Amino acid sequence: MNRGRVPSALLAGSILVIAISAFRPAIWTNWLLENAVVVVALPLLVVGYRRLHFSNAACVSLFVFLILHEIGAHYTYSNVPYDEWFASVFGVTLNGLLGLTRNHFDRLVHFSYGLLITPAAVELFARRAPPQGIWRWILPVTFIMSHALIYELIEWAAATAFGDGIGQEYLGTQGDVWDAQQDMLLASLGSIVTMVFLGVSGKYVSHPSQRSGA
Repeated sequence: MNRGRVPSALLAGSILVIAISAFRPAIWTNWLLENAVVVVALPLLVVGYRRLHFSNAACVSLFVFLILHEIGAHYTYSNVPYDEWFASVFGVTLNGLLGLTRNHFDRLVHFSYGLLITPAAVELFARRAPPQGIWRWILPVTFIMSHALIYELIEWAAATAFGDGIGQEYLGTQGDVWDAQQDMLLASLGSIVTMVFLGVSGKYVSHPSQRSGA
């Protein structure tokens, strides 16, 4: 398939996913807050694609993350009914099997952020500031870690601005005082997993000219 067709198809799919997520969300204000970043990021990706020219694999990873994020935005992260979905298929809840007591969808998405955004981060560095030596492995991970930190600060600011109602729904700590730290850790671990996979599989290159054009 032509490389240009894949990003175009994924863009159309992204718009469809956002539209579906916007249909009767659990809390409209929360949905708008969750999609504020999407409104900024998606146009930037479209405008910058011709210069950055992310691989199909990186584009698919971004699309998968968008799907997960839009599910969280639609239901609110703390109330995504994954347990009900799991029980409808297997007859038992996932939380029950794993001995979990809170809704962990937000944890999944934070881990997925590191896992799925890192490929694009690697390619961004390769095109704009090719790192050398050990920095090839450190910079993509710290790039994700910095985003995780910034997002937690944004959540804190939004929660402060909107108060105990919408602010707490958006924050989604579910009573965990270490929620922000655990979210940042999971994003970092997800990024490390991706870097290890790229290293073991031999797919990581430090300059775009080395890429095979997959």
